[in-house]
Amino acid sequence: MQRGALLDAARTLLSEGGTEALTFPALAERTGLARSSVYEYFRSRAAVVEELCAVDFPVWAAEVETAMEGAETPEAKVEAYVRRQLALVGDRRHRAVVAISAGELDAGAREKIRAAHGGLIAMIVEALATLGHTQPRLAAMLLQGVVDAAVRRIELGAAEDPEEIVEAAVAMALNGVRG
Repeated sequence: MQRGALLDAARTLLSEGGTEALTFPALAERTGLARSSVYEYFRSRAAVVEELCAVDFPVWAAEVETAMEGAETPEAKVEAYVRRQLALVGDRRHRAVVAISAGELDAGAREKIRAAHGGLIAMIVEALATLGHTQPRLAAMLLQGVVDAAVRRIELGAAEDPEEIVEAAVAMALNGVRG
């Protein structure tokens, strides 16, 4: 129960102030725990972020997968893949995934996160193969790069409206995946 409260507080802190806001004193204050109690659950900020990713990434990925399952054509699957990820940008769970700083995480944690990300990329490979890509895994990684760039643009509060960024990313994805 305390662990769940700490994770929920971490999500809130990340969504309000990014990784800088995620501190053990802030977690203690948000949960009403003593700071030393926070250390009983997590050894570092990186451990908090790692657990958030382990808990939240599968939920996020399932939402993307569900959106893709509702699409009937390979192009519609690509569009659903891009749109659903970008729709999740404001979600507190997504903030935990985006907040990962490779410098803060050990090699094992980075590998777990890369593997989870690889699962997300694997979702779109079949649609890209159906569209005629001879290297659909490479195309999927490049497509994810478009999504990641759009996520960063939205989160930065860019001059463009977030919906314009979404539409540009979808157009780039669809025009780029037709081979």
